[in-house]
Amino acid sequence: MPSAFQFQCHLILIFLAASKGETRYLEVRDAGEDDPFLLLSEDLKRELSAGQIYRRSLRCIDMLSIEGQFTFTADQPQLHCATFFIGEPEELITIDYDFVNIDCQGGDFLKVFDGWILKGEKFPSSFDHPLTTSQRYVDFCESGNIQKSIRSSQNVAMIFFRIQQPGNGFTVTVKKNSNLFPCNVISQTPSGRFTMVIPHQHRNCSFSIIYPVVIKISDLILGHLNGLFLKKPSAGCAGVGDFVELLGGAGLDPSKMFPLADLCHSFHGSAQMKIGCDNTVLRMVSSGKHINRVTFEYHQLDLQETETRKENSIEEFCFPSI
Repeated sequence: MPSAFQFQCHLILIFLAASKGETRYLEVRDAGEDDPFLLLSEDLKRELSAGQIYRRSLRCIDMLSIEGQFTFTADQPQLHCATFFIGEPEELITIDYDFVNIDCQGGDFLKVFDGWILKGEKFPSSFDHPLTTSQRYVDFCESGNIQKSIRSSQNVAMIFFRIQQPGNGFTVTVKKNSNLFPCNVISQTPSGRFTMVIPHQHRNCSFSIIYPVVIKISDLILGHLNGLFLKKPSAGCAGVGDFVELLGGAGLDPSKMFPLADLCHSFHGSAQMKIGCDNTVLRMVSSGKHINRVTFEYHQLDLQETETRKENSIEEFCFPSI
C-alpha cells in the first residue's frame, strides 16, 4: 500500500498533471469545484497568456502552479493551513503581499517558506540550500511591511498561516521568473526530460520525482575543463569533488534518503535504473572547479516493468512500496 507521504504528494501532483492534459492520472476520482487543488484547462492558460490576471480564493490547504492574485478569507478559525506553490523547473516564484489583515498579537501568523515542508521533511534539504533553515522562513508578523516581496530559490515555495478571527485574511500576487541555471527542482509530472548544468559553482543540486520511476541518464560530463576531461579515480567516488548520486526513499528530504548509486565518471551513452521508491532524487555534487552537466529522462514505473530487466539496468530498489 502507498505510504501517507506518497498519497499526499501524489494527490498534489495528480491535479498538477491534470492541468497539463495528462488525464490518465485522474483515475482516482473526477475533478470538480470541491477538489482541494485547482484544475487548470489549456484554454484558461491561453487566456492568461494574453495578459489577463487570474484571481481566485484560496482554500486552507491548497496548491498553485500558475501566476495570479489569490485571497484567503477565514470563515471560521483556521489553525493549520498551507498553500504549496510550484513552477516549471526553470522558474522561480515571487510572492507579493497585497493586503494582510491578521491578528499577530492574538496568535495569528503568516509565513513564507523557501521550499516545501511535508511531515517535517524539507526540500531542498538543509545541505543543499544557500540559506539556513531560519533564514528560509519570512514571518509577516516579524517583518511586516519591511519585506512585502519574497522570491524563492527554486521552483517551489509555500505559505503557512493561522487565522483565528472570521473575516480576517490576506491577498498575495504570485509571479514566475526565469532561472537560467535551475538547481533544486521538484517535478510536476511523473515523466520528462531534463538537463542540469552547474557552471563553476560550489553547490549541490537535487531533482526530485515523487513517483516510482525508471530513470535513464544519457549524458554525464564531470570535471570538464578547457575541452579536456580530467582523469578520475578508478574506484568509487570517495574523495571526488564532482559526482552524481541517485537516491530513493519515502520522504521529501534528500539528505534522509537511501543512496542507490554514485556516478563519478563522464560518459556518453545510457545508464538506466528502476527505482520503486515513493520519491526518487538525482543529486549532483559540484566542487565549483568545473562545468558539470547531466542529461536524464524518466517515466513512471509500472508493475510490468518490475518483472523485466534490461541491459544497463542497475539493481532495483524499493519495490515493496509500490
